Formats: sequence, C-alpha cells, structure tokens
Amino acid sequence: MLNIKIFSFSAMTLVLCAINFAALSSEKADNRPNIVMIVADDHGSDAIGAYGNKVVQTPFIDALAQDGARFDNAFATVSSCSPSRSVILSGQHNHSNGMYGLQHKQHHFSSVDSVKSLPVILSENGYKTARIGKYHLGPEQVYKFDKTLSEGAANDMQSIARSPVEMAEHSKNFIAQSEQPFFLYFASDDPHRGYPFDTFPEPNTFGNRSQGYPGIKEVVYQPEDVLVPSYLPDTHAARLEIAQYYQAISRLDQGVGSLIQILKDQGKYENTLILYLSDNGIAFPGAKTNLYDAGIHLPLIVKAPGENQTSKACMQNAQSCVSYQQMVSWLDLSSTILDYANVSLSSVNMQGKSFKAVIEKNETVGWDEVFASHSMHEVMMYYPMRMVRNKNYKLIWNIAHGLTYPFAADLQQSLMWQDVRRRGLEQYGGRQIEDFLNRPEFELFDMQNDPQELHNLAYLPKYTELRSQLIQKLKTFQQTTNDPWITKWQYE
Repeated sequence: MLNIKIFSFSAMTLVLCAINFAALSSEKADNRPNIVMIVADDHGSDAIGAYGNKVVQTPFIDALAQDGARFDNAFATVSSCSPSRSVILSGQHNHSNGMYGLQHKQHHFSSVDSVKSLPVILSENGYKTARIGKYHLGPEQVYKFDKTLSEGAANDMQSIARSPVEMAEHSKNFIAQSEQPFFLYFASDDPHRGYPFDTFPEPNTFGNRSQGYPGIKEVVYQPEDVLVPSYLPDTHAARLEIAQYYQAISRLDQGVGSLIQILKDQGKYENTLILYLSDNGIAFPGAKTNLYDAGIHLPLIVKAPGENQTSKACMQNAQSCVSYQQMVSWLDLSSTILDYANVSLSSVNMQGKSFKAVIEKNETVGWDEVFASHSMHEVMMYYPMRMVRNKNYKLIWNIAHGLTYPFAADLQQSLMWQDVRRRGLEQYGGRQIEDFLNRPEFELFDMQNDPQELHNLAYLPKYTELRSQLIQKLKTFQQTTNDPWITKWQYE
C-alpha cells in the first residue's frame, strides 16, 4: 500500500511538472514575426528594377519584391526627410506630431513630447528594438529604441549610413541574439546627395567615393545610358547626376542583399516582415520638398511573414510580381506593423490604418485616396501645402501662395539646377520655371491624362464643383488631424 502511494505521488508530481514546464514554455514562446524596416533616403520609384527601370541594377531589392509584393500607389505624406520619418514612426501627420521641418542643426524641429512612437509601443509589447544608420529625428525619448547600433547624423559623410554592407554586419549580433521578436530600423543615407552640396561644375557624388566602401562592388553608370524621368530636363548635367544617383542606389541594394542573407543564414527570414521604402522623392528640383508625385509617389515593397508563394514567372521577371493598386501612405505603416505584431490598434493614437488585409485578402474598399501635408523643410523654407489625391485627381492647396517657392540647399546647389539657371532656360521638365517658382493658391491635376502635373485645372469653370468637393475633403482632413493651419481658411 505504501509503495502504491509513493508511485501515485511521483506520477502526480511528474504530471504537475510537465504542466508547469509546458506553461512556462508557452509563456516564453513568442512566434510573432520579426520586423525589418529598410528606409532609403531620397530614392524614387523611377530607379528600381522591380518598378520597371531596366538600366539601374537592383537585383536584391527586386528579389525582395519577388518574394513579397510591390505597391504601385504608395505615397509619403510629406517630401522632406525628418517630417517624413516622423510620420513613418508615429503614424501621425507632421502637423500633428510637431515635426514641421528638419531636425538637425539650426532647423531644430522635433516632435511634441506626448507622441508615442512605433519603437516605443513595440518595446512595451515584448519586442526588442534597434536602429542603425540615419536617425534625423527628435526628441530621442519620443523615438526611443532599445539599442542604437550606430549613430547617424544628417549629411555626415563619415557615417556608417553610407556603408550599407557594414550596416548589415553591425546588425548581425542583434538579429542573432534576439530571443524576443525584434524590430530593426535600417536607415541608409543612400542615395541622398553627398555633402557638401555645391560641386558646380562637377556633378554631386551622392556619397560615391574613389576608395569605395567595405563589401561593395561599385556599379558605375555612363550618363548616356541612364533614364531621365519626364519631370526632369534631359540635359547632360542631369544625366551626369543621375549616373551618380544610380551608383548610390546599387550600393544600397548590395546592403539590402547582405541584410537579407544574414536573416536567411540565421533562419529568421521566413518569419520576418520586411518593408523597403524611401522617406521622399529624389533630390532633384521638382521632386523632393514638393507634393507633386515626383516627391511623394514612392516605392513600397513588402515581404510578409510566412512561406514564399512567388510564381516562377515572377522569379524571371520582376514586372510580373504581385502588385497592389490600392492607395496607401506612410501614415499607414505603423498601424500595419502593429497589426502584424498583434498589438491592439484601439490602444494607440494612430491616424493611419493597417493594410495587412490588403496583403492577405487583397482588400480594396477604403483605399482610394491619400492626403499629404508639407509645412517646411529647412527652417528658412516656410511654404505650407496640403493635398488630397485619388486615382483620378489631385488638389494642392498652396497656403502661402503669395510667397515664392523656396529651394532646399541641396536642390538649389545641384549641378542640374545651376546648369538650367546659368543657361537662362525658361523651362524645367516641361514646366515653365516662372510657374514652378510662383504658384497659385490651388493646383488641380487630372492624374490619368496629365501625370506630369503640368496643366492646372483649378480655375476652369468646368472643374469648379470638383474643386469645391476636394477643398471640403481637405478641410475635413485638417479637422480630424488637428492641423494648426486650418485657421488659414478663416483668417487669410
């Protein structure tokens, strides 16, 4: 009898231990996906193989599109570095989060202290977070990461942000040692213009240098081979700079390839949500710091966690990859990431919405318009604009239309612009320079028939009703996002 009791007690103990161990294992196991966000600097969709450019070499970014999907209607909400990055990591428009312009040096803009950003929310919900490369945000307590793998000041040519393979190598230990799911913010300084910006009569180097960078096989392009986007003048000066721009993109592409290989080597690629995007359009006049499509219509490539379902046709031709036509914006990125991380969106203050259902179910309802809000770039560049765009029309409200449109230093000093001005040309990319510098209060464009946005329809009687409808949409947008500039409707 005694032996039976001992046996029963021992069996019960083993059962209880097994239950407790299972419970502990369950508590420790967190199978939520890892998240890697790759943010390029001034990279337009004009120079990616997956978006149709057959000259620029971006095999690793193209491969990511093959494993995931390409968004064809993805938009930044502002075409300026710090404001755009604040939107990406807060899910709030720059006029809502307070990052009205650039963060560095005398510009000194920063988000308001009450903003709760994506890395902070993820950290509070069990993710290990780290950043590497260009930061360009403030204050640090608002955009706080658990680990800083490298510092990245704006326009710092010595920063590791110009050396993307090194960035990947510096990320390796963080990726390997993370038992929790992790969020890696991988922000390159490429293909931003190199500093100093004033290089006339030579083209800007876009960070390219004669000694190269560790692990990089430099890809050099000839000016006669590059593709000049329609919104730029097809001049020799333009081609010289685009060739340098392409070289910086191919360098960044190799860093993307190194980072993805590290994820694969450590068995973490499949269960990782990877996003590739840019903060704003290319650093050429007419793109960056504008709400024309050249400044905000950008690449977005998303590889969702899970088994790759790519077709063979896609593997052979990036143009046949999965693509989405839904209109999404950088306002939606934080909400989407939190959705994948299984964090309740009702508990966070985000102005965007998750497009996870677009990826998983090809959801189409509610993805037919986007809004944009530009306030400043450099502190000297006051020129607030608001925009609403659907697939057919775009309306821009130039709030300070009485002022001459101001130039960012890197655009003003570019070889391309200096060449146009010194030769006394009156047109720039099909647009009259006078119209480019002095803009009316409203600009209305037919995006189907006038994708270059050259013909302003705002003051034609035929479009009076449409203009009124879009203005009302702008006012509603400003009300719902607490835009301080909404008072301009009443007082100016």
